[in-house]
Amino acid sequence: MTPEEIMASAKRTLTFEKNALEMMIERVNENFVKVAERILNLQGRVIVTGMGKPGHIGKKIAASLASTGTPAFFVHPAEASHGDLGMLTKNDLVLALSNSGESKELFDIINYCKRFGIPLVAVTSAPESTLGKAADYVLQIPNKKEAPEACPFNMAPTTSMIATLAMGDSLTVALMNMRGFTTDLYHDRHPGGKLGNVLIKVQDIMAKEDAIPSVLSGTSMTDALLVMSQKMLGCLGILDGAGRLIGMITDGDLRRHMSNDLMNKKVDEVMNPNPTTISGDILGSEALNIMHSKKITNIFVVDADKKPVGLIHMHHLLQAGVA
Repeated sequence: MTPEEIMASAKRTLTFEKNALEMMIERVNENFVKVAERILNLQGRVIVTGMGKPGHIGKKIAASLASTGTPAFFVHPAEASHGDLGMLTKNDLVLALSNSGESKELFDIINYCKRFGIPLVAVTSAPESTLGKAADYVLQIPNKKEAPEACPFNMAPTTSMIATLAMGDSLTVALMNMRGFTTDLYHDRHPGGKLGNVLIKVQDIMAKEDAIPSVLSGTSMTDALLVMSQKMLGCLGILDGAGRLIGMITDGDLRRHMSNDLMNKKVDEVMNPNPTTISGDILGSEALNIMHSKKITNIFVVDADKKPVGLIHMHHLLQAGVA
């Protein structure tokens, strides 16, 4: 094939799949709402199942649901017939994926659901199929006549799998919105990896308590520099008698006030009386943005009374993988 023919093949595939997704928009109806509400109020888990390519898609759907607040896991239909049906309970809901709706490997799960009254949702292009007729709810994807597979023989699961995945993603996101799922909850489920890093809060990585460099107003620069050197964070907070932050001294402030009589001054004469402060519940990425915009490397974290509860340094963000 020529480079032009290769690109034309790729564009044809993407066009087929784009057309299927556009059809899917019209398939979101009251039935979709009923399924989402049923899952939202579920006491148990969503059990996703499917054979072959739908099974691979099903694993992704189950993982997405579980990571965004909807307990879910994947059960392989062949393994289900050899004991894994015992994983299903009456409090669960089964989400079965099959383009044709006639995958024989699903029949034992279908019978089990009907026998024990477990809700069954079918994602299929054939609502009149064995799976479709047995299901309590059908989420219909386009069939091969409406949206042919991108495969030149209209056989290999391509377009149909994109549609199935899109239906699963639509359910996942709808349930996130219905639950009021927050970035805090997302971080709880993604403590590792880049997703976990970018959702880390300042209070999780900041210097705290005795590690916070601070002295009282009126302290001599000689004593202040000793504290600043001991804490090794390149700055110093100046507190009033009530423990509130009223100023800050950084390495830059020291350079600007460098003179023969620096050591004879009080911290109040050297400090910046309007330092940037933040609260501990903001994301590390937000703190990083503030540092970049103000061209600073550390920020005091204060409570509602302006009392320091921590200090966040650029190095903390780097070590946590935020920067």
